[in-house]
Amino acid sequence: MRIVITEFISLDGVVQAPGGQGEDSDGGFAHGGWSHPFFDPEFVGGSFTEALEKADALLFGRRTWQNMAAAWPERAGDPFADRMNTVPKYVVSATLGDDELTWNNTTRIDGAEAVARIRELRDGEGGEAGEAGEAGEAGEAGDLVVMGSPTLVRTLLSEGLVDELRLMIMPVLLGGGKSIFPADGGLHTLELASTAISPAGVHVCTYRPAAKG
Repeated sequence: MRIVITEFISLDGVVQAPGGQGEDSDGGFAHGGWSHPFFDPEFVGGSFTEALEKADALLFGRRTWQNMAAAWPERAGDPFADRMNTVPKYVVSATLGDDELTWNNTTRIDGAEAVARIRELRDGEGGEAGEAGEAGEAGEAGDLVVMGSPTLVRTLLSEGLVDELRLMIMPVLLGGGKSIFPADGGLHTLELASTAISPAGVHVCTYRPAAKG
């Protein structure tokens, strides 16, 4: 399975609370819903739809999973929502109990074992996702797609576990907030695989790790 990160991100690298006011006010963040003026179904929505269609499973950090679990089951009947609700999901958490995994088809990965367990899923030893996925051809694994989850994404990038980074770069400065980028001094060289620009000025850019020469 490829690990694919897909994110709304501002020009100054902020990924926090794109959905609405009050979604995530950590650090005094006051711009919830900042992505809405730049969203369009064709470019931005289409990028998420494409990623979801290729997914064998979704991977979340705890907070993003909780926000998603509170929203998507109520949207049943929409094809995108139906896929979100039925696809296998993993949530990394040291605190969630099994009785709290109310979103359909969710498996918890203990935070202390996260890197090892995710590495197993990526290398095809995870079992459930590969068997249940619908995206890949016969004998071919689909993607493990991460949405939001900045703390988890920083860890994945630091560990070299990201196979594709898909950014919806929006023409706005937010002045501070959560980032997906590690600050560990590590060098990670990427190649631009594709790019498209929406009428609202959103750059939908896909990056992959550069081949090591």
